[in-house]
Formats: sequence, structure tokens, C-alpha cells
Amino acid sequence: MKKALITGVTGQDGSYLTELLLEKGYSVFGIVRRKSTLDYGNVEHIKDKINFIYADMTDIVSLINAMRISGADEVYNLAAQSFVQTSWEQPVATADIDAIGVTNMLEAVRIVNPKARFYQASTSEMFGLVQEIPQTENTPFYPRSPYGVAKLYGHWITKNYRESYDLYACSGILFNHESERRGKEFVTRKITDAVARIKLGVLDCLELGNMDAKRDWGHSIDYVKAMWLMLQQDVADDYVIATNETRTVRDFVNIAFERAELPIVWEGEGVNETARRKDNGKIVVKVNERYFRPAEVEILLGNAAKAEKKLKWKREISFTELVNRMVDNDLLLVEKEIKNNAK
Repeated sequence: MKKALITGVTGQDGSYLTELLLEKGYSVFGIVRRKSTLDYGNVEHIKDKINFIYADMTDIVSLINAMRISGADEVYNLAAQSFVQTSWEQPVATADIDAIGVTNMLEAVRIVNPKARFYQASTSEMFGLVQEIPQTENTPFYPRSPYGVAKLYGHWITKNYRESYDLYACSGILFNHESERRGKEFVTRKITDAVARIKLGVLDCLELGNMDAKRDWGHSIDYVKAMWLMLQQDVADDYVIATNETRTVRDFVNIAFERAELPIVWEGEGVNETARRKDNGKIVVKVNERYFRPAEVEILLGNAAKAEKKLKWKREISFTELVNRMVDNDLLLVEKEIKNNAK
């Protein structure tokens, strides 16, 4: 039986990856930080199938201990301070976890079991001010946030350990991937949660930032399959995982409201842009400058041809299906919340 160690196991990707590995017969070990009360997050429903280990990405001793306890054949480093906006507010903490934390995990692998295979969760945010469209594994990086900069360090240190110590270490440059398990601080889940609340009459208006920002959005379920495939190859390498489609935040909002059967019409431009319900004329979307980034990433569009050819990976869940799944799930959650509050 193969053994896998996952950092960030309770997050969106960690939960879907855990489900995938359990289906494949793995013994799964998950790193969690010690707290007064353990929050199982997205793995609450499968917590009894995971071997939890207390450790911290900023404490190399605890990571070495985690490697020894797990005896891991594969290590998936998904832990991160992953909210871009927060990285401007907490740049040092972001660097400690997303940059130095990667080095700590790589060192733990090198010291305990250099034959273990290592996956690093890189990000399309490393491309930032894009140098070409679409972006591939050979596109120059130009990060535009402390998060992107920290992740770029993690990406390069993974490549360096592969070349310096002959570790099987690879990075997945994953473009935006969402799901029903996405945190509400992320714009996609913020949108679907708000749409559900507006539909059910417990919210009047959704406020967003740059409506013209373009992203390449896929579903996390498809993307964790790519993570696993990367560690099953003969030779370690880095891969872009994306849909080769890009859409604006406005596009996401439109499909979300359509799914909730609340068609909208847009008015105005820039910070004065709004969206009204067609049925009653009420404004349900506004632009708020406080949600603008200090340095914007205008467009991300990935070309996953290499992964499709070498890994035989393909995206299965379409953009529209992604949005629909998220809206449907949030309608159920908000309806349940309303009923509980009424008791």
C-alpha cells in the first residue's frame, strides 16, 4: 500500500486529493497545525480515514518528524497562505509559509527519504503581468503580489532540489480552480454565496472589484487528478494545468445569476458599473474600489498541451458546470442556514 503525506489536507484541493488517493488504495497522512480545537474543514466527512500529524510549515523539525511517522512514498505540498489580497497585508507571513515552508518540506524529504516523490503546488499568479498569451511552462514569470513572489520562490526551489539532489520533485503550475469547497474569501465563492443569498432574500447586493479581470477557471476535482499523474511519471517535470479558456469576473457573475433564475442587466462603466435584476430593477451588483488589488493581474490564460500529451490529462468539468455546481450547493447551504436560524 502506497503512503501519501499531504500538507494543506483540510483545504479545497487537499480534500479532493485525499478522496482520490483513498479511492486508489493509498494510506493518507495529513499535516495539521496544533490548535485548541482541531478544525477538519473540508475533510470532516472522511476524517476517520486520514492519519493526522501535527506539524507546521515554518518548523522543519516537525516536518522531519511527519516524514518519519508517515513513511511517505509521495508528498503533496498544498499548504499555503493562498489568498492573494491577504499577502499585501501579511507579506512576511506569506513568505514564511509559501516560500521558506517549501524549502523546509523539501529538506525533510531529502533528509528522511530522498526517494519519496514530491509535488509542489505552484500557481498561475507567478505569471502576473503576463509576458505572452497563452502562458506555458516556458513563459517568463512576472509576479504582481507578495503571494505570487513567494510562490515563485517555492517553484524555483523545487526545481533546484530536483537538479541539485536528484529528487523526484515537480511543480504543477495550476491556473484558477474552484469548487463547492472554496473558501468564501475567494471571489468565485463570494459570488455564488451572494447570489444564493439574494435569491433567498437575505442579501440585497454583492460588491466586487475589477469586473474585467480575466481568469482561466477549472474545477478542483480535475486538477487534483493532474497532481497525482505528475508523480506517476518516469521523470519529474513541471506542468501547466489549465482549461485554455479565459473569462471575466462579469462572465462568472452572469452565469451564477442565470443559474439562480435571476437574470440581470448591466449599466455604467468602471467604478460606476452596476447590475440590476430584470424582474424588479433592483441593483444586485456594485463595484467597490476597496476590492481592487494594488497591482492587478489583468489576464491569465493557460495552455495545458504538455500535460494533455504527456500525462494524458484532460479537463472534464466545463466552466458553466463549475459555476452551476457552486450556485446549487450554496443555495442548499443558505437555505439550511435560514431554517436553522428560524428555529
